[in-house]
Amino acid sequence: MTKEFIKIGLVSISDRASQGVYPDLGLPSLQTWLESAVTSPIRFEQRLIADEQAEIEATLSQLVDDENCHLVLTTGGTGPALRDVTPEATLAVADRVMPGFGEQMRQISLHFVPTAILSRQVAVIRKQCLIINLPGQPKAIAQTLAGLKDEQGKQSVHGIFAAVPYCLDLIGAPYMTTNEAVVTAFRPKSASKVS
Repeated sequence: MTKEFIKIGLVSISDRASQGVYPDLGLPSLQTWLESAVTSPIRFEQRLIADEQAEIEATLSQLVDDENCHLVLTTGGTGPALRDVTPEATLAVADRVMPGFGEQMRQISLHFVPTAILSRQVAVIRKQCLIINLPGQPKAIAQTLAGLKDEQGKQSVHGIFAAVPYCLDLIGAPYMTTNEAVVTAFRPKSASKVS
C-alpha cells in the first residue's frame, strides 16, 4: 500500500526578492527543513510574490482551492511595517483561526530577541488546509518549526510543527509522519497509526 502524498504550498512574500533585487532565501529554507522533517511523500507548490494583500489572498486561495494543498507555509510580511500585510491577507481567506500557532512562535522567538513581540504571525484553516505564517529569516523559520533543545538534546520548548500532523488529521488531510531526529509529531495514542 502506498502512502498518500502531502501537498505543501510554500509562499515567500517579499517586494525586493520578488523583483530580483536579491535572492529569495525563504523558499529554499522551508523546503530544506521540510524535506529533513517529514518522512511522508511530499509535493511542493512554490510561489514568490510581493507584499500586496490582494496578491497574497489570491495566491493562498489558489493553493488551497485549485492546487488542493493540505498545508501552506508563508514566510515574510508579518511585522508592523506598513507593507507587512501577510496576516491580514491570511485572515481574509480563513474559515477558522488557529491562534495557538502564532502564540507559540512568538514564545520561541522571545528566547532570542525581544522584538519577537512585534511579529504578527497567524495560522488559519481554509477548507481542509492549514495555513501558517512563519517568520522571514531562515534561522527563525527553523527555530519556530522545530522548537528549542537543551544541551543534552532534549526538547525544552516545543516547536509548532509537532502539532501540525495531528491538526492535519483533524481537518481530513493525509496522515503525515515525521523524522523524530528533527521533530516528533504529537498525537494522542488513539490517533497514531503504526506503520
